[in-house]
Amino acid sequence: MIQQYARLPRNISLLFLAQPLIVSMAPVMVFVGGFIAEPMTSHKDWITLPLTMLIVGTATATVPAAMLARRLGRKTATLLGFSMSIIGGLIVLLAITYQAFWLFVTAAFLMGLAGAFAQQLRFAAIENLQTDRDIPKAVALLMLTGLFSAMIGPELAVVTRDLWPQKPPYFATFVGLITMALIAMLIISRLQLPPVIVCKDQRPERPMATLLKQPVLWVAVISGALGYGLMSFMMTATPLSMHQIHLHSLEDTKWVIQSHVAAMYLPSFLTLWLGPKIPTKYFLLSGTLLYILVLIIAMTGIAVGHYWLSLVLLGVGWNFLFYTGTTLLPLSYRPHERHKIQALNDFLVFGFQAGSSLIAGWVIYRYQWHGIVMIGIPFVVILAVMTLIRFYNTKNKIRE
Repeated sequence: MIQQYARLPRNISLLFLAQPLIVSMAPVMVFVGGFIAEPMTSHKDWITLPLTMLIVGTATATVPAAMLARRLGRKTATLLGFSMSIIGGLIVLLAITYQAFWLFVTAAFLMGLAGAFAQQLRFAAIENLQTDRDIPKAVALLMLTGLFSAMIGPELAVVTRDLWPQKPPYFATFVGLITMALIAMLIISRLQLPPVIVCKDQRPERPMATLLKQPVLWVAVISGALGYGLMSFMMTATPLSMHQIHLHSLEDTKWVIQSHVAAMYLPSFLTLWLGPKIPTKYFLLSGTLLYILVLIIAMTGIAVGHYWLSLVLLGVGWNFLFYTGTTLLPLSYRPHERHKIQALNDFLVFGFQAGSSLIAGWVIYRYQWHGIVMIGIPFVVILAVMTLIRFYNTKNKIRE
């Protein structure tokens, strides 16, 4: 079991099993959402709207997810959030049956709401630890589940596309996603948590203005938000740039995206082993240097090799930056302050992701790949300045 290998609590194993079952809905929507939406509407420039609404749903629910966890407890809030994926999945079945585009858009938004509760599981893992020394290990394990989601989701879509010949394509795919959501809820119900965690910290809760003055909070938020934002921006633009504009084959485009997804999550094996051994600032530095290298390579050409190497390094850099943000965030709050800081962090991280994804299509068609790379420069400059300040700052040191 996970807790025997990593020497972490049993609850971490349950979270490790539940998270990919819910998060798999995102790669399914990325993979087949456009195929499902295309015959539903005559406005072909709208076919990516369901995927966009999935991301918007996640960004919208970040604050409610954290506040419900504070009010109802992690388990109850997570079960409530995961139920949105079941409701969304059932609405997708209606949308596919009746070829109703706006029903499909609504369903995608509801499934995005569930995604915000799934993202909160990494904080649930941190709260189940006996010592801060285990935070890097727990964060790496929960990030590793993304690799399984990326494998499960598309494979489910391929296997079940025409499983029920009497139904439209991909009907059985969403029946499978609903079933996986039910299994995830069953696993979450096994968590051994009190309904609401009673805080033993008697110190007063600090106002948000005071919390926002902490450098460690901004290092955590900026590394997560800018890391996620640039990754989403370039990843969303890549298929359009490669296949639609520069006419690379669909097979080459798929290979680049698959390599990118693998590069996003495979480094979690490294952070799982190395995270407890070295300071977090080295992952921040590595992620920033990789992002600089991504832009340099992307500027040099538009051959398949350029796209492939850029996207692979982008995936590894994202992993290190998101790991940095998640690991450092608990150092910015006391236990009874955690929910409002977690809400702020996820709202900025996934809001930035949603905004980046929304404008990527407009930028790529107006300014092509060169425009994508140029807009990425300010992202990297901010990361580089923050990294230099954090890496060489000898005052007000924080725990790593």
